[in-house]
Amino acid sequence: MFMMFAMTSDSVGEIIKEVKVAFSVTNAQASLMHSLPMLGIALSGLFLGFLADKLGRKPTIIIGLALFGLACYSFLIANDFMLIVSLMSLSGVAVGIFKTGALALIGDISSSTKQHTATMNGAEAFFGVGAIIGPLIVAYLIHQGVAWQWLYVIAGGVCTVLIIGALLVKYPDYSRHTESGEKKVSIAQSLKLVKNPYALGFSIGAFLYVAAESAIYVWMPSYLVCDATTLKATYDCYTEGFSQTLAIYSVTAFFILRAAGRFVGIWMMSHFNWSLVLMLFTGAIVLCFGLGLWGGKQLALFLFPLTGIFMSVIYPTFNSKGISCFPKHQHGSVAGVILFFTAAGAAAGPFIMGLVSDANGGDAKYGFMVATGFAALLFVGLVYNYVKNPTKERLAEIEASEYAN
Repeated sequence: MFMMFAMTSDSVGEIIKEVKVAFSVTNAQASLMHSLPMLGIALSGLFLGFLADKLGRKPTIIIGLALFGLACYSFLIANDFMLIVSLMSLSGVAVGIFKTGALALIGDISSSTKQHTATMNGAEAFFGVGAIIGPLIVAYLIHQGVAWQWLYVIAGGVCTVLIIGALLVKYPDYSRHTESGEKKVSIAQSLKLVKNPYALGFSIGAFLYVAAESAIYVWMPSYLVCDATTLKATYDCYTEGFSQTLAIYSVTAFFILRAAGRFVGIWMMSHFNWSLVLMLFTGAIVLCFGLGLWGGKQLALFLFPLTGIFMSVIYPTFNSKGISCFPKHQHGSVAGVILFFTAAGAAAGPFIMGLVSDANGGDAKYGFMVATGFAALLFVGLVYNYVKNPTKERLAEIEASEYAN
C-alpha cells in the first residue's frame, strides 16, 4: 500500500513539468496538483482517522483502497486540468483512510515501541521503493509517447490486487473493549488529541520535515534545469555526461538514497538513540540545502539528492514515536492527527515555495530558501528534543502497559 501511494504522489514533480506545458499554467497553479491531494489526505486523516479505531483496521483499509482505485481508473478519461486536480484530490482522501488503518495495524503487530519504530521504517522503506518506481514509469511513458495518466491506471491495477489481498489475509484480533468498557471513538475524540502535547509536538515536527522534503521532489527538477524560460528542460550547463545524467534523474537518485536509508534505518533505530540520530541528520539536511544554494546548481546537483540519506529515518520515526505515546485503541486516531499535519506540510510547503518563486521571476531557488527555513526550524526543535528528552517517561509507561505481554 505504501509503495502504491508513493508511485503516484512522488511522481508529481515529473508530472508538473508536463502539465505546465500542456495546460499553460503557472508554478502556483501547477503546485495545486500536489497541494490539493495533500489537503485531501490531511482532512481525511483528521476527520476520518477514527474509523480505524471504530470499524477496525481491515474494513478501513478496504474502504480506502476501493476509493483510491476508483480515482485511479477515472484517469482514463481525465484530459482537463480541473478534472485531473479533482481526481488527485479524491485519491488523497482515499489515502488518508487506508493509511491510518495501516499505521494503526503496525501497532497491532508490534511487540514493543522499539520494534514499532523499526517496523515503521520498514513500511516507509517500501514507500521509498514506490517513489523510485513512479518517476521512472512516468519518464518511460513520456519517452514512449504515452500519456502520463497511465501511471494512475497502473496504480489502480496494483490497488485491485491489494483489495483482494486485504480480503483474504487474516488480521490480528482487534477490540475496542477494555475492563472499563468500550472506548469512545469519534471525530470529537480525535480532535481532542490535537491539543495533546505529544501528538502536537510530533505533528509539528512532521509538518516541518515534509514541507522541507517536498521541495526536493516537487521543485528540484525545475531548479536544476539550465534555462527555466524554455518549454523544454535542458541540461547543457552540466559539462560532464555523468552530471547531465544525474540532473535528469536527480529525483530518482534522491528516492534511491532515501529508500536505502530506510532499510538501514530498521537496524539503526534498534541500536542507536533515535533523538540523537534525528538531530544529527536534520543538521546535515540544513547544511546540504544551505551549501547547495550558496554553490549554485553545480553543487546542488549533488547535495540536494544526497539529503535522501539524511531524510530517510526522520518521518517514520516521528510517526512511530508519536503513535507509540498512546495506547493501541487510539492508534488510528492519533495516526490521523499526525497524518493531517504531514499532509498539511506537504500541501503548504510546495505552494508557498511556488508563490515565492513566482514573486522572484519564477526562479525555484527562492523556493528552496523557504525550504531551508523549514529545515532549520526542525533542527532547532530536535536539538531541544535531544537535550530535554520530553517523551522518555511517556514511552516507558506505554511500553509497560501496552507491550508487556
